[in-house]
Amino acid sequence: MRSILHVDMDAFYASVEQHDRPELRGLPVIVGGASGRGVVAAASYEVRRYGVHSAMPTRTALERCPQAVVVTPRMGRYREVSAQVFAVFNEFTPSVEGLSLDEAFLDVTDSRALFGDAVTIAPAIKGRIHERTGLTASVGVAHNKLLAKIASELEKPDGLCVIRPEDVSRVLDPLPIRRLSGIGAKTAAQLEQCGLHTLGQLRAASEAVLWPLFGRYTQRVRERAAGIDERPVVPDWHEKQISAEETFDTDLRRRAQLHAELARLVDRVAGRLRAKELMSAHVTVKIRRRDFTTYTRSRGFRPPSQETATLLSVARELLDAWLADQPRAAVRLLGIGLSALSPAAQLDLFADGPPSAGPAAMRSRAGASLDPTIDRIREKFGRAAVQRASTLGKDDKEDGFTGSRRRR
Repeated sequence: MRSILHVDMDAFYASVEQHDRPELRGLPVIVGGASGRGVVAAASYEVRRYGVHSAMPTRTALERCPQAVVVTPRMGRYREVSAQVFAVFNEFTPSVEGLSLDEAFLDVTDSRALFGDAVTIAPAIKGRIHERTGLTASVGVAHNKLLAKIASELEKPDGLCVIRPEDVSRVLDPLPIRRLSGIGAKTAAQLEQCGLHTLGQLRAASEAVLWPLFGRYTQRVRERAAGIDERPVVPDWHEKQISAEETFDTDLRRRAQLHAELARLVDRVAGRLRAKELMSAHVTVKIRRRDFTTYTRSRGFRPPSQETATLLSVARELLDAWLADQPRAAVRLLGIGLSALSPAAQLDLFADGPPSAGPAAMRSRAGASLDPTIDRIREKFGRAAVQRASTLGKDDKEDGFTGSRRRR
């Protein structure tokens, strides 16, 4: 039988801030944007008592806890601490599936002969993380990923919870259905309307109740509610997605403004893609309206690319298709994600067509040679040293604006 751990750092961003700044310890801390359009990225346990949670508008969070301290995120620092945490994981097993900077599955089945059983390994990992970072983690131990994740959530913070095979029904059956990964708020509400409030009730529900909601996935949902999960831990050797997003101080409506912001985001993620020597074959655009309704539009393409111009062309098509259905919509957030990543390869010299293919092919090759030059300039002098014309809106070009970003 497998031995799986789910390790989840406790209030990670907020805990890093409280560790680095002792004066914040014991205080309600919000990590996120402080502007009127800011969003909570992380909330310390002290502020969670007031009903504050991640993804909540900062304005709402401060209404609930006016005395909270708002701290600007320091992603570089969080990545640094995350690297220390994952280094600990890899000292116990190479089978580490990272879910985020502060969360991972570990398969320690083959590590038991060296380090002892999972119940021995789990506190050793917790102790080593605390020794090196000063932070606490909650660990769930079970024989599959589903149960390990549920276990890690049961005794937060600084928890260690073990779900043994003989205890699965006893532990799972009383839990609310919203504890089950994959059951969103909308589906949970529908299940509750059917009188299903716990995982035990969900597991025992009839086909007639579940099929209208889950269709061909009904049996899988019932198995998950019973704690059955055969998914393996997939070592996270390769990055799955490179993304960036921006929440605007003022809602954007004009197509030119949205195109300029999209170009800035693509320029940013394309630079990161090249820095990691990767290519992408799938682009996703994320759009959030003023009413917080969020849309995603995505498309795959071949061959994979790391060129800013190619990625921007796909992103613009996706954004324009959405704008055709949502003309003049007020947009508060725009995001871009690059996935289907692969190592950068030496492409054929005429991958975009020989010189006779015309101006479009020539422009593509010119853009490909320009990208690394821009990357090197920015690496030496900073991102503000050079900007692409594509990142400027129509009005910006007309008034000669080429400096730092300007809000309208």
